Amino acid sequence: MPAGLLETINVDKKVLVDRVRQALYASKICSYAQGMNLLRAKSVEKGSRGDDRNPELANLIVDREFAREMVQRQNAWRWVVARAVEAGISTPGMTASLSYFDTYRSSRLPANLIQAQRDLFGAHTYERIDRQGSFHTEWNKLARRSNGAAI
Repeated sequence: MPAGLLETINVDKKVLVDRVRQALYASKICSYAQGMNLLRAKSVEKGSRGDDRNPELANLIVDREFAREMVQRQNAWRWVVARAVEAGISTPGMTASLSYFDTYRSSRLPANLIQAQRDLFGAHTYERIDRQGSFHTEWNKLARRSNGAAI
C-alpha cells in the first residue's frame, strides 16, 4: 500500500480491510462466472454437456444466491475500485470484473454507440432499439443539415 494512503482516503484500516475483502469476494464470483460462461460456450460448440445445476441459467451471476451476494457487496466493491483509481493503484482484475457485472445489469450498452461509429466510417449498418432491422444513415449529410459543416 502506498505510504500515506489511509490518511489520503481518510478511512480506518479495519474498514478498508473489510471493504477490500467484500470487493475481492464479489470480484472472484464475477470472474468465476465469466470463466464458466467460456467453458459453457466451448461445450456447446463441441456438443458436450456440462454438469450444470441449472442449464437454463444465462450466467452464474444471475443465480439467486450469487446475485444476492453480489448485490450485498457491490457498494464496497465500487468504493474499493474508486479509491484504487484515485490512489493510482492498478486493480485490473477487480475493475474488469466490476465492468462485467455492470454489463449484465445494463439494458443498453456502449455497443450501440460503436455500431453507429462503424456505420459512419464504413457503412456497416446498425440496429435500433425502437424497431427491427438493420439501418444505415448518411451521417455526413445529416451533419451538414444540422450545423452546416461536414464531420
